[in-house]
Amino acid sequence: MIAVDVVSIYAELENLGIRIWIDGGWCVDALLGEETRPHTDLDITIQQKDVSKLRHFLQTRGFKEIKLEEARPWNFVLGDESGREIDVHVIVIDAAGNGVYGPAENSETYPAASLTGTGSINGRSVRCISPEWTVKFHSGYTLREKDFRDVSALCKKFCIQLPEAFAQFKK
Repeated sequence: MIAVDVVSIYAELENLGIRIWIDGGWCVDALLGEETRPHTDLDITIQQKDVSKLRHFLQTRGFKEIKLEEARPWNFVLGDESGREIDVHVIVIDAAGNGVYGPAENSETYPAASLTGTGSINGRSVRCISPEWTVKFHSGYTLREKDFRDVSALCKKFCIQLPEAFAQFKK
């Protein structure tokens, strides 16, 4: 997934009234204001009320759901024949402005503060996950060297303390 595609998809969705937040690796690069590495996909966060419009929009552009064992109604991947993939994270905004991710009993949320980030991709301002929460969300899974590079760059730019989980990479 290249920057031109990300900006095009973002702009077209905005024009349709579909609000998304850039998440994942492209979020890191948007926050940093530069592309730091190639990206295999585009992670987005979207409100549940807009999922059917998103699916229709992407379907008309050749995207189909990729059948994954771990796919859920609140997290699925759409891909096209050229290999572009969009990893969709579905939230429901509650009364406090938090994005409830998945069934409420799972207690997984995008806190309201996480949905306040802005960044830039190819000079286009985009909504994304805030720097502090992008760093916090890099946990709970096996960390890789690219995660360390992403988080380190964000911590440096935004004066955030590097989480202890990344100490293993500082050797």
